[in-house]
Amino acid sequence: MPSLKEIKNRISSVNNTRKITSAMKMVASSKLHHAQVMIENMLPYETMLEHILKRFLAAEAEAHTIYNLERPVKRVALIVFASNSSLCGGFNANVIKMMTQAIEQYRSLGMDNIIVYPIGRKVAEKVTKLGLKAAGDFTALADKPNVAQCIDIAMEVGEKFRDGEVDRVELIYHHFKSAGSQILTKKQFLPIDINEELERDHERDLTTNIVTKEAQEYLKNRKHQEQQHEQEEVKPLNDNFIVEPDMETVLRALIPKLAHLMLYTALLDSNASEHAARMVAMQTATDNADELLRELNLQYNKSRQQAITNELLDIVGGTVNN
Repeated sequence: MPSLKEIKNRISSVNNTRKITSAMKMVASSKLHHAQVMIENMLPYETMLEHILKRFLAAEAEAHTIYNLERPVKRVALIVFASNSSLCGGFNANVIKMMTQAIEQYRSLGMDNIIVYPIGRKVAEKVTKLGLKAAGDFTALADKPNVAQCIDIAMEVGEKFRDGEVDRVELIYHHFKSAGSQILTKKQFLPIDINEELERDHERDLTTNIVTKEAQEYLKNRKHQEQQHEQEEVKPLNDNFIVEPDMETVLRALIPKLAHLMLYTALLDSNASEHAARMVAMQTATDNADELLRELNLQYNKSRQQAITNELLDIVGGTVNN
Protein backbone atom coordinates (compact mmCIF):
# COMPACT_ATOMS: atom_id res chain seq x y z
CA MET A 1 0.00 0.00 0.00
CA PRO A 2 1.42 3.45 -0.89
CA SER A 3 2.31 5.81 1.89
CA LEU A 4 0.33 8.94 2.76
CA LYS A 5 3.05 11.12 1.24
CA GLU A 6 2.93 9.22 -2.05
CA ILE A 7 -0.87 9.50 -2.24
CA LYS A 8 -0.71 13.21 -1.43
CA ASN A 9 1.88 13.78 -4.17
CA ARG A 10 -0.33 11.87 -6.61
CA ILE A 11 -3.34 14.02 -5.69
CA SER A 12 -1.29 17.16 -6.23
CA SER A 13 -0.10 15.90 -9.64
CA VAL A 14 -3.62 15.00 -10.81
CA ASN A 15 -4.90 18.38 -9.61
CA ASN A 16 -2.27 20.19 -11.70
CA THR A 17 -3.16 18.09 -14.74
CA ARG A 18 -6.84 18.81 -14.21
CA LYS A 19 -6.18 22.56 -14.20
CA ILE A 20 -4.40 22.23 -17.56
CA THR A 21 -7.13 20.14 -19.21
CA SER A 22 -9.84 22.43 -17.87
CA ALA A 23 -8.05 25.51 -19.22
CA MET A 24 -7.49 23.84 -22.60
CA LYS A 25 -11.19 22.98 -22.76
CA MET A 26 -12.14 26.63 -22.20
CA VAL A 27 -9.66 27.80 -24.86
CA ALA A 28 -10.98 25.23 -27.36
CA SER A 29 -14.55 26.28 -26.57
CA SER A 30 -13.70 29.92 -27.31
CA LYS A 31 -11.96 29.03 -30.59
CA LEU A 32 -14.89 26.81 -31.55
CA HIS A 33 -17.28 29.73 -31.10
CA HIS A 34 -15.21 31.89 -33.47
CA ALA A 35 -15.05 29.04 -36.00
CA GLN A 36 -18.82 28.60 -35.82
CA VAL A 37 -19.32 32.32 -36.51
CA MET A 38 -17.04 32.13 -39.57
CA ILE A 39 -19.01 29.17 -40.96
CA GLU A 40 -22.33 30.86 -40.24
CA ASN A 41 -21.27 34.01 -42.12
CA MET A 42 -20.02 32.09 -45.16
CA LEU A 43 -22.50 29.21 -45.45
CA PRO A 44 -25.54 30.88 -47.10
CA TYR A 45 -23.44 32.20 -49.98
CA GLU A 46 -21.68 28.86 -50.52
CA THR A 47 -24.93 26.88 -50.40
CA MET A 48 -26.75 29.11 -52.89
CA LEU A 49 -23.77 29.31 -55.26
CA GLU A 50 -23.47 25.51 -55.32
CA HIS A 51 -27.22 25.17 -55.92
CA ILE A 52 -27.24 27.67 -58.78
CA LEU A 53 -24.22 26.22 -60.57
CA LYS A 54 -25.20 22.56 -60.29
CA ARG A 55 -28.83 23.24 -61.26
CA PHE A 56 -27.51 25.30 -64.14
CA LEU A 57 -25.18 22.52 -65.35
CA ALA A 58 -27.91 19.91 -64.96
CA ALA A 59 -30.59 21.98 -66.74
CA GLU A 60 -28.57 23.23 -69.71
CA ALA A 61 -27.65 20.46 -72.14
CA GLU A 62 -24.83 22.49 -73.70
CA ALA A 63 -23.43 23.59 -70.35
CA HIS A 64 -20.28 21.48 -70.44
CA THR A 65 -16.76 22.50 -69.55
CA ILE A 66 -13.53 20.63 -69.05
CA TYR A 67 -14.12 20.94 -65.29
CA ASN A 68 -17.19 18.70 -65.22
CA LEU A 69 -16.17 16.05 -67.75
CA GLU A 70 -15.02 12.66 -66.46
CA ARG A 71 -11.87 11.15 -67.97
CA PRO A 72 -9.67 8.13 -67.25
CA VAL A 73 -7.79 8.61 -64.01
CA LYS A 74 -4.02 8.41 -64.44
CA ARG A 75 -2.93 11.03 -61.90
CA VAL A 76 -4.76 12.09 -58.75
CA ALA A 77 -4.44 14.88 -56.17
CA LEU A 78 -5.64 14.65 -52.57
CA ILE A 79 -6.30 17.77 -50.47
CA VAL A 80 -6.20 16.54 -46.87
CA PHE A 81 -7.20 18.69 -43.87
CA ALA A 82 -5.81 17.95 -40.40
CA SER A 83 -4.36 20.03 -37.53
CA ASN A 84 -0.97 21.26 -36.38
CA SER A 85 -1.30 20.07 -32.78
CA SER A 86 -2.44 17.02 -30.85
CA LEU A 87 -4.74 16.45 -27.85
CA CYS A 88 -7.86 16.37 -30.01
CA GLY A 89 -8.90 12.74 -29.67
CA GLY A 90 -8.97 10.71 -32.88
CA PHE A 91 -9.31 13.77 -35.14
CA ASN A 92 -5.93 13.48 -36.87
CA ALA A 93 -5.78 9.68 -36.73
CA ASN A 94 -9.12 9.36 -38.55
CA VAL A 95 -8.07 11.77 -41.31
CA ILE A 96 -4.73 10.01 -41.80
CA LYS A 97 -6.48 6.63 -41.89
CA MET A 98 -8.86 7.77 -44.65
CA MET A 99 -5.95 9.33 -46.57
CA THR A 100 -4.04 6.03 -46.33
CA GLN A 101 -7.08 4.14 -47.63
CA ALA A 102 -7.36 6.56 -50.56
CA ILE A 103 -3.67 6.11 -51.35
CA GLU A 104 -4.11 2.33 -51.33
CA GLN A 105 -7.03 2.75 -53.71
CA TYR A 106 -4.84 4.66 -56.19
CA ARG A 107 -1.60 2.75 -55.56
CA SER A 108 -1.93 1.00 -58.93
CA LEU A 109 -1.35 4.38 -60.61
CA GLY A 110 2.11 4.59 -59.06
CA MET A 111 3.20 6.63 -56.07
CA ASP A 112 4.66 9.32 -58.35
CA ASN A 113 1.19 9.95 -59.77
CA ILE A 114 -0.35 10.75 -56.37
CA ILE A 115 0.03 14.35 -55.18
CA VAL A 116 -1.02 15.39 -51.67
CA TYR A 117 -1.84 18.91 -50.50
CA PRO A 118 -1.31 18.51 -46.72
CA ILE A 119 -3.23 21.15 -44.75
CA GLY A 120 -1.79 20.73 -41.23
CA ARG A 121 1.48 19.56 -39.72
CA LYS A 122 0.18 16.13 -38.66
CA VAL A 123 -0.80 15.06 -42.16
CA ALA A 124 2.35 16.65 -43.63
CA GLU A 125 4.50 14.49 -41.34
CA LYS A 126 2.59 11.38 -42.44
CA VAL A 127 3.01 12.28 -46.12
CA THR A 128 6.77 12.63 -45.61
CA LYS A 129 6.91 9.33 -43.75
CA LEU A 130 5.07 7.53 -46.58
CA GLY A 131 7.40 9.04 -49.17
CA LEU A 132 4.60 10.75 -51.08
CA LYS A 133 4.85 13.87 -53.20
CA ALA A 134 3.71 16.94 -51.24
CA ALA A 135 2.54 19.99 -53.18
CA GLY A 136 3.83 22.47 -50.60
CA ASP A 137 3.81 23.62 -46.99
CA PHE A 138 0.36 24.65 -45.77
CA THR A 139 0.79 24.28 -41.99
CA ALA A 140 -0.09 27.93 -41.28
CA LEU A 141 -3.44 27.51 -43.01
CA ALA A 142 -4.62 24.94 -40.45
CA ASP A 143 -4.37 27.42 -37.57
CA LYS A 144 -5.48 30.57 -39.37
CA PRO A 145 -8.01 29.94 -42.18
CA ASN A 146 -7.25 32.27 -45.06
CA VAL A 147 -9.55 32.63 -48.05
CA ALA A 148 -6.78 34.12 -50.21
CA GLN A 149 -4.57 31.07 -49.80
CA CYS A 150 -7.55 28.79 -50.47
CA ILE A 151 -8.09 30.64 -53.76
CA ASP A 152 -4.41 30.13 -54.65
CA ILE A 153 -4.65 26.38 -53.97
CA ALA A 154 -7.92 26.08 -55.93
CA MET A 155 -6.43 27.97 -58.90
CA GLU A 156 -3.29 25.81 -58.85
CA VAL A 157 -5.31 22.58 -58.73
CA GLY A 158 -7.68 23.87 -61.43
CA GLU A 159 -4.78 24.69 -63.74
CA LYS A 160 -3.26 21.24 -63.22
CA PHE A 161 -6.62 19.63 -63.98
CA ARG A 162 -7.10 21.77 -67.09
CA ASP A 163 -3.59 21.00 -68.36
CA GLY A 164 -4.00 17.27 -67.75
CA GLU A 165 -1.42 17.04 -64.95
CA VAL A 166 -4.11 15.52 -62.67
CA ASP A 167 -7.31 13.74 -63.65
CA ARG A 168 -9.14 13.76 -60.33
CA VAL A 169 -8.97 15.87 -57.16
CA GLU A 170 -10.52 14.76 -53.85
CA LEU A 171 -11.02 16.48 -50.49
CA ILE A 172 -10.60 14.61 -47.19
CA TYR A 173 -11.82 16.49 -44.14
CA HIS A 174 -14.20 16.47 -41.17
CA HIS A 175 -17.65 17.91 -41.85
CA PHE A 176 -18.71 19.88 -38.77
CA LYS A 177 -22.24 18.86 -37.83
CA SER A 178 -22.27 19.89 -34.17
CA ALA A 179 -19.95 20.26 -31.21
CA GLY A 180 -20.44 16.59 -30.44
CA SER A 181 -20.52 15.21 -33.99
CA GLN A 182 -17.94 15.59 -36.78
CA ILE A 183 -18.37 13.46 -39.90
CA LEU A 184 -15.25 12.26 -41.73
CA THR A 185 -15.84 13.04 -45.41
CA LYS A 186 -14.17 12.24 -48.73
CA LYS A 187 -15.56 14.41 -51.51
CA GLN A 188 -14.78 14.74 -55.20
CA PHE A 189 -13.51 18.25 -55.92
CA LEU A 190 -12.70 17.95 -59.63
CA PRO A 191 -14.28 17.10 -62.00
CA ILE A 192 -17.50 18.63 -60.71
CA ASP A 193 -20.07 15.88 -60.24
CA ILE A 194 -23.43 17.31 -61.40
CA ASN A 195 -25.14 14.00 -60.58
CA GLU A 196 -24.21 14.32 -56.92
CA GLU A 197 -27.15 14.98 -54.62
CA LEU A 198 -27.58 18.73 -54.72
CA GLU A 199 -29.03 19.04 -51.24
CA ARG A 200 -26.01 17.49 -49.53
CA ASP A 201 -25.57 17.60 -45.79
CA HIS A 202 -25.49 21.29 -44.87
CA GLU A 203 -27.03 20.59 -41.47
CA ARG A 204 -24.95 22.18 -38.75
CA ASP A 205 -25.56 23.25 -35.19
CA LEU A 206 -23.68 26.57 -35.00
CA THR A 207 -25.39 27.96 -31.91
CA THR A 208 -24.21 25.77 -29.04
CA ASN A 209 -21.17 24.00 -27.62
CA ILE A 210 -23.23 21.37 -25.78
CA VAL A 211 -21.92 17.87 -26.43
CA THR A 212 -24.37 15.66 -24.52
CA LYS A 213 -26.44 13.28 -26.66
CA GLU A 214 -29.79 14.26 -25.12
CA ALA A 215 -29.23 17.96 -25.72
CA GLN A 216 -28.13 17.32 -29.30
CA GLU A 217 -31.27 15.29 -30.05
CA TYR A 218 -33.50 18.01 -28.59
CA LEU A 219 -31.80 20.76 -30.59
CA LYS A 220 -31.88 18.64 -33.76
CA ASN A 221 -35.64 18.01 -33.49
CA ARG A 222 -36.34 21.65 -32.70
CA LYS A 223 -34.27 22.86 -35.64
CA HIS A 224 -35.97 20.36 -37.97
CA GLN A 225 -39.39 21.73 -36.98
CA GLU A 226 -38.23 25.31 -37.59
CA GLN A 227 -36.87 24.38 -41.02
CA GLN A 228 -40.17 22.73 -41.99
CA HIS A 229 -42.03 25.88 -40.96
CA GLU A 230 -39.70 28.05 -43.04
CA GLN A 231 -40.06 25.80 -46.09
CA GLU A 232 -43.82 26.17 -45.94
CA GLU A 233 -43.50 29.95 -46.12
CA VAL A 234 -40.60 30.35 -48.58
CA LYS A 235 -41.18 29.73 -52.29
CA PRO A 236 -38.73 27.41 -54.07
CA LEU A 237 -35.95 28.86 -56.20
CA ASN A 238 -36.82 29.24 -59.90
CA ASP A 239 -34.31 27.15 -61.84
CA ASN A 240 -35.23 28.57 -65.27
CA PHE A 241 -32.06 30.49 -66.15
CA ILE A 242 -31.53 33.19 -68.76
CA VAL A 243 -27.90 33.10 -69.94
CA GLU A 244 -26.32 36.52 -70.46
CA PRO A 245 -23.99 37.31 -72.21
CA ASP A 246 -23.17 33.69 -73.19
CA MET A 247 -22.73 30.20 -71.70
CA GLU A 248 -18.93 30.18 -71.71
CA THR A 249 -18.65 33.50 -69.90
CA VAL A 250 -21.12 32.46 -67.20
CA LEU A 251 -19.38 29.13 -66.59
CA ARG A 252 -15.96 30.81 -66.55
CA ALA A 253 -17.18 33.05 -63.74
CA LEU A 254 -19.21 30.54 -61.71
CA ILE A 255 -16.98 27.46 -61.64
CA PRO A 256 -13.88 29.13 -60.10
CA LYS A 257 -16.08 30.76 -57.46
CA LEU A 258 -17.59 27.40 -56.52
CA ALA A 259 -14.15 25.78 -56.34
CA HIS A 260 -12.85 28.52 -54.05
CA LEU A 261 -15.88 28.25 -51.79
CA MET A 262 -15.78 24.44 -51.63
CA LEU A 263 -12.16 24.53 -50.51
CA TYR A 264 -12.74 27.32 -47.99
CA THR A 265 -15.82 25.54 -46.61
CA ALA A 266 -13.84 22.34 -46.10
CA LEU A 267 -11.12 24.33 -44.31
CA LEU A 268 -13.60 26.02 -41.96
CA ASP A 269 -15.36 22.70 -41.31
CA SER A 270 -12.04 21.05 -40.46
CA ASN A 271 -11.01 23.95 -38.23
CA ALA A 272 -14.28 23.89 -36.28
CA SER A 273 -14.15 20.09 -36.02
CA GLU A 274 -10.63 20.25 -34.59
CA HIS A 275 -11.66 22.65 -31.82
CA ALA A 276 -14.81 20.63 -31.09
CA ALA A 277 -12.82 17.39 -30.89
CA ARG A 278 -10.25 19.00 -28.59
CA MET A 279 -12.99 20.45 -26.38
CA VAL A 280 -14.61 17.02 -26.02
CA ALA A 281 -11.25 15.34 -25.39
CA MET A 282 -10.31 17.85 -22.71
CA GLN A 283 -13.75 17.58 -21.11
CA THR A 284 -13.33 13.80 -20.96
CA ALA A 285 -9.85 14.19 -19.49
CA THR A 286 -11.16 16.61 -16.86
CA ASP A 287 -13.98 14.22 -15.93
CA ASN A 288 -11.50 11.35 -15.63
CA ALA A 289 -9.27 13.52 -13.42
CA ASP A 290 -12.24 14.31 -11.17
CA GLU A 291 -13.02 10.60 -10.84
CA LEU A 292 -9.38 9.78 -10.10
CA LEU A 293 -9.22 12.55 -7.48
CA ARG A 294 -12.30 11.14 -5.80
CA GLU A 295 -10.72 7.70 -5.59
CA LEU A 296 -7.36 9.07 -4.39
CA ASN A 297 -9.01 11.21 -1.71
CA LEU A 298 -10.95 8.18 -0.51
CA GLN A 299 -7.78 6.11 -0.44
CA TYR A 300 -5.92 8.91 1.38
CA ASN A 301 -8.62 9.20 4.02
CA LYS A 302 -8.69 5.44 4.57
CA SER A 303 -4.90 5.29 4.89
CA ARG A 304 -4.86 8.23 7.28
CA GLN A 305 -7.61 6.67 9.38
CA GLN A 306 -5.68 3.41 9.43
CA ALA A 307 -2.53 5.22 10.56
CA ILE A 308 -4.42 6.99 13.35
CA THR A 309 -5.98 3.69 14.46
CA ASN A 310 -2.55 2.04 14.56
CA GLU A 311 -1.14 4.88 16.68
CA LEU A 312 -4.06 4.62 19.10
CA LEU A 313 -3.54 0.87 19.39
CA ASP A 314 0.15 1.43 20.12
CA ILE A 315 -0.71 3.97 22.82
CA VAL A 316 -3.33 1.74 24.40
CA GLY A 317 -1.01 -1.25 24.21
CA GLY A 318 1.79 0.68 25.89
CA THR A 319 -0.53 1.90 28.65
CA VAL A 320 -1.71 -1.66 29.37
CA ASN A 321 1.85 -2.96 29.53
CA ASN A 322 2.82 -0.23 31.99
